[in-house]
Amino acid sequence: MEWPQLFPFVPDAVQPLACKRFSKENALITRRNFTAAAILAGGMPALARARTDKKYRWTADRLATLSRELVRLETASRGRLGVALLDTASGQAAGHRGDERFLMLSSFKTLAAAYILARADRGEDQLTRRIPITEADLQEHAPVTRLHVGPQGMTLAELCEATITTSDNTAANLMHRSYGGPQALTRYIRSLGDTVTRHDRYEPELNRPHAGAPLDSTSPNAMNGTLNALLFGAALKPASQQLLRSWLLANTTGGKRLRAGFPPDWKVGEKTGTYSKVGANDAGYAQAPGGAPILVCAYLETTAVPMPERDGIIAEVGRLAAALG
Repeated sequence: MEWPQLFPFVPDAVQPLACKRFSKENALITRRNFTAAAILAGGMPALARARTDKKYRWTADRLATLSRELVRLETASRGRLGVALLDTASGQAAGHRGDERFLMLSSFKTLAAAYILARADRGEDQLTRRIPITEADLQEHAPVTRLHVGPQGMTLAELCEATITTSDNTAANLMHRSYGGPQALTRYIRSLGDTVTRHDRYEPELNRPHAGAPLDSTSPNAMNGTLNALLFGAALKPASQQLLRSWLLANTTGGKRLRAGFPPDWKVGEKTGTYSKVGANDAGYAQAPGGAPILVCAYLETTAVPMPERDGIIAEVGRLAAALG
C-alpha cells in the first residue's frame, strides 16, 4: 500500500518499529536501538536510571497486538501514522514509523515553552517579564492574548501557559520573538542532543508543508526523546520541569485525542497539533496511579478522513498504550 507523504524524502528502508517480530531477543535489540536514539535526542538521564530495572512491563504478546493494531489504524486513516512509546521505568520502547518525519504543527509549543523555562533557569530571562501585545500581533486563533492587548500585555509565564493550554498562536509568536525566533528554538533543541527536530517558521506558516525541505518537522522517536529530557531528565531545573508538566496536564485542546484513550484515573499531559489540510498530532505523557510515566507521541498525516475520525485514531493510540500494562 502506498501512503501519501508530505515528506517524500523519508527513506524507504525505514521499517515500522512495532511491525518487527517481538521475540525476547528483538525486544532487547529494540530497547538498545531506542536507547541510543533517545540519548541522541536528549533522553539520557531518565534512561540511565531506567537501566537498573531488570524486567520489562510490556510483554511480547501485547507488543505484537500493538503492532497489528497500529497497522490497522494507519490503514483506516488512509494516510501515514507515526507513533512512539517509551516506558520511563524500564527504557522499553515501541512504535510505528518512529523515525519518519512529520510536521509538528502546534506540538512544537511544548518545546517553545521549555526553552523559555530553560532561559529563565540560566538567568537569561525572567518569567515575570511582561510582553506588550498589539492588535497587529493577533493571529486568528488567539483566545487568551486577544483579551490582553495593550502595553501591559502578558508575562512570559502567562504566554507559555496560554500557548500550551489553549494553543494560542499569538502567544507562540510572541514567545519566539522573546528569544530570537524559530531558529533559536532549533539551536536549543540541538543542545539537547536532538539532531532531527527543527523549527523554522512562525504561526500560521509553520503548519504548511514546504516542498523539498523538512521545515518545522520531527519524528515520533525524536520528539519522545526530547520530551523525556525535558519532562523527566535533567534539561530543566525541577521547578521548571514541574511547571511544564502542569501546563501539559492543564491542556484543554486534547480531550478527544490521547486523553480519551487512557483510563480516567491516569494523569495525561499532552500538546496537540492540528491543521485540516495536513493531519492531527498529540505528544506528551501518561501515568497510571502509582506507576511510572510513559511517553506517547502520535503523528497522523491524512486528509482522507474527517477530523472526528482523526481524533478517534489518536485516542485509540492512547488506549493501546494503556493496554500495554
